[in-house]
Formats: sequence, C-alpha cells, structure tokens
Amino acid sequence: MNKSLSHGKSGNRLLDALSDSDFDRLLPHIEATPMHFRQVFHKQGHAISHAYFPTGGVGSVTKVMSDGAMIEVGTAGQEGMIGVDLFLGETNALNEALMQVEGPSGWRISAPQFTAELERHGAFRDLIRRYTVAFIAGSLQSAACNGLHNVEERCCRWLLTTQDRIGSDRVRLTQEFLAVMLGVRRPTVTIVLGTLEKAGLVELRRGEIHIVDRKRMEAASCECYRVSVQDYERLLPECCPVRS
Repeated sequence: MNKSLSHGKSGNRLLDALSDSDFDRLLPHIEATPMHFRQVFHKQGHAISHAYFPTGGVGSVTKVMSDGAMIEVGTAGQEGMIGVDLFLGETNALNEALMQVEGPSGWRISAPQFTAELERHGAFRDLIRRYTVAFIAGSLQSAACNGLHNVEERCCRWLLTTQDRIGSDRVRLTQEFLAVMLGVRRPTVTIVLGTLEKAGLVELRRGEIHIVDRKRMEAASCECYRVSVQDYERLLPECCPVRS
C-alpha cells in the first residue's frame, strides 16, 4: 500500500475524481514513479507495462515513422493519464510516450491491475472511458490543426496547452525538442518564437519559454485550443478546471 497517497490529494485530477471506495480499492496497486525529462513510458509496438498518472509536467504521445521522424499527436499532464491504449484493449502501444516537460513524481498502476479494474464496469471504467474520448478528440483536433493551421498558431496552441498541464507560465523546453513536437525544422521554431517575443507574448531564455501575455496568446492561437478545452470540460466536468 502507498501510505504517502491519500484520496483527493494525489495531484492527478483523474485519481482525485474517484469516489472513496474506488480509490481505496486501487490504493494498494498505485505506486510512485519519476517523471524525468525524455523518460520513455512505452515504445511504439512494445508491450504497455503500466498506466501513468502525472501530477505535473507534460507527457507527450508521438507517432514514430520508419525513418525515426516523429510528431506529437497528444499530451497528458495532471488532468489525465498515459496509456489509453489499455482502455481500447491494446496491450502493445500504438504510439510512443515520453516526458517532454519534466514534472514532479507521478503515479502508475500495472497494466493487469488497470485492466482488472476496468473489467468491473464501474465508475472507474466510465471515468477512463470519458477521458479516452477526450484524448482521442484532442488527437483528431491535432491532426486537423497540423494540416490546416500555420506554425505560429500551432505553437501558441502548444504553449497554452502546456501551461494548462504544468500550472506555470514558465515552460522548460529546448527549441529543438519543440520543433520535434510540432513536426517542423528548428529554424522555423526559432523564427516563430522570435516573432512571439517581439510581439510581447513570450520571453525567451536558454531552455525556457516564459509566457507573459496569455490573453493575447489565446487570441493568436487557432480555434483548436479552445475546442479541445471545451471537449474536456464537457466530458470530465468533475476534473475541471483545466486552465491555470
């Protein structure tokens, strides 16, 4: 049993939304886990060992091509979990998941125990089902966003979503890694961030992006940010607020 963990104080909104009885049943199977930068939770095509519940930072779900190129298709932080494939009945990962913005230690539940709890067909399953729908809706929105919107709009959306996940206006991330997440070349990210800095939306430091005008950044973002937030709020009202 994890004696350091108590109901309503895990730091993860999904776990904290569980009833006392559902949480107490899971408690012996929840264990602490680090959330280090670039930590890999599972590799595409490999067995999924655990479902992860971050308490901060941002986990990135990416699709990896045969040449090693990758692009982000979804993120998860304190509002969600990593490992929705398990809800869909998949034991091998359809994607790669890694920590893109380091956070405090999170929680994990083994895949067999997570699946066993789903098979009870209770409130836990319904909560994870609704989160899975929200996650898939966000991934579909990202696919549309990547094809239809310019890099500046997409970058603003990414920064806003990341701020929501970490609860801070300071994002510790290299431009190189941001380029990978957006599926563009690093020089493109440098130009976009430089434009945002000149406009007074961000301040740039080595390895850190400081969001200084969130309201104007929301205006500069495409509709995809607002749509994804609204989907989450509609599907998981007990886990809101999403935004910091």
